[in-house]
Amino acid sequence: MSTQKSTTLYPHPFSKAYWHDAVAELKDIHMLVFAALMIALRLVMKQVSIPITPFLRINAAYFVNALGAMVFGPVFAALCAAVTDVLGYIIRPDGVYFPPFILTEIGGSVVFALFLYRAKVTTTRVMLSRFSINLFINVLLQTPIMMWYYALYMNGKQYTFTMAVPGMIKNVLMFPIESVLLTLFLGVMLPITNRLGLTYSVGHAKDALKFSKKQVVTLVMLFVVGVGCVFGYLKYYYTNTSLSASYTAEERYEKNTHMTEVLSQENADIDPDATVTTIESAYKKFLTDEITYTVAVYTVNEEALSGYDKDLETIRGMSKSKAKAVAEDGVMEKVGTATIVLNTKTDEVLSYSMK
Repeated sequence: MSTQKSTTLYPHPFSKAYWHDAVAELKDIHMLVFAALMIALRLVMKQVSIPITPFLRINAAYFVNALGAMVFGPVFAALCAAVTDVLGYIIRPDGVYFPPFILTEIGGSVVFALFLYRAKVTTTRVMLSRFSINLFINVLLQTPIMMWYYALYMNGKQYTFTMAVPGMIKNVLMFPIESVLLTLFLGVMLPITNRLGLTYSVGHAKDALKFSKKQVVTLVMLFVVGVGCVFGYLKYYYTNTSLSASYTAEERYEKNTHMTEVLSQENADIDPDATVTTIESAYKKFLTDEITYTVAVYTVNEEALSGYDKDLETIRGMSKSKAKAVAEDGVMEKVGTATIVLNTKTDEVLSYSMK
């Protein structure tokens, strides 16, 4: 004999009946099929992302995450998140699989469920669910996990507060955007899930998922703050981070040889065939096409080079530390340090000086 499934809505998840209904979803064949569909969609959506850093990406998988959590509740949501995390790594391995990362997947899904499952889904609930995930999961939970990961797998390199800042800024900036998009998405999906008997907020979806003037003002102000944080961070980043640290071997050779050409054009005493330059730093001026290069200038000892184990072209592609080692071997002699400001679009030399 079949039992009638409860369709009760709860004002909060802090009740025994709420969790009884959440566990009962595991026995519903329709929920099993729906959960499998959500896992498949989530896996696809997770592959489509915009990389910001090696560990920071923007994607739209949270749409599927929120929809699934709203339909089948926190228990099913936690299981689906765990399965998605493991299958996602199997499908597309990216670095070392670190099990604690699964906690962020589970945490985000459970938070969505706690706010949206068996509830009168309102704009306020959607915003609070997104805010809670951005703050408690993406920042407060993710940061110590990243510190743990670095301690185990990054050869002693520490995950510092400075490294966590881009993720924090991203969450501040994306919160109002994600809140609006998620509210609009659920506003479309709720009537459909209601008709399919997957959710039970009949009569609420159309009116509840509208933004009040206060909510609009709040989101706009937060977006402005987020944009300000992004610009502030980018200005700080460009002012304090040398682009030369991320050069590949090919880029380093190309940049070093280009600096030699520029020096020979600006200084008639520079012989490009007997000169090696290495970029010590390269700082881009924020919101401009200007890059300021600090360049070490060496003259080559032809006699010493003839018996050296590296040829001139190899030396031209070296980093500043390796070039310094070559100079210590007597193959080159440092004759000065040049400061060159270039326009990256026109390649025009905006200023030049040498000490």
